[in-house]
Amino acid sequence: MSDDFHKPTLFASSTFEAFKGGEDPAHISRLAHDTAAALLSRVREDRDPEVIDRLIAYTDVNGIDAIAELWSRASARSLPGALWRIYLLRALTRQDPEQSSFVFQRGADMSSTIDPVVAGASTPTGPEEITELADQILRGLFEGDFAVALDRAAAFCRLMSAGCASLADDAEVVSPARASELTTRALRFHSIAAELTACATLWRRQSLD
Repeated sequence: MSDDFHKPTLFASSTFEAFKGGEDPAHISRLAHDTAAALLSRVREDRDPEVIDRLIAYTDVNGIDAIAELWSRASARSLPGALWRIYLLRALTRQDPEQSSFVFQRGADMSSTIDPVVAGASTPTGPEEITELADQILRGLFEGDFAVALDRAAAFCRLMSAGCASLADDAEVVSPARASELTTRALRFHSIAAELTACATLWRRQSLD
């Protein structure tokens, strides 16, 4: 790892819109799986709070591109694929906590499911609360029940999807372009939620590689 300081990478919403998940596992370097497994095993065996804090803040210092280079091309239903998605969600949340909390709260208000409870956000969910939630979910991968952390992230994504869809409906008449953008984001969040749920199931079966 380089000792040079790298400014965290900020990215436009188009980066998220274009994100469609991983490629076929046959095309993914074994390095992605090996590094993800080694990292998770090492940290969970010796749960040093300082090490976990550094891992949570890693992208704040090095940028999301450092994680993406390792894991973004891995299969959606794999260990590196799951880690990448949760790091990505945290980065998106911290990049614009005001908008993220607004969308999340709209989704929670619209929800008739237990997703707000599963996600575990404080109510009402403002910028500070949603930033803390994103940190808690990521921390759960390293020191809590891994499958539960994935379930919380999936619930988070479903609420974000519902919030985007609701805001898209509001914008349909006055700003069709904005409505289309929000609809695309809603679909992306929905897809990531399904992928994380699948990863949680695989983890519980001890078959998430």
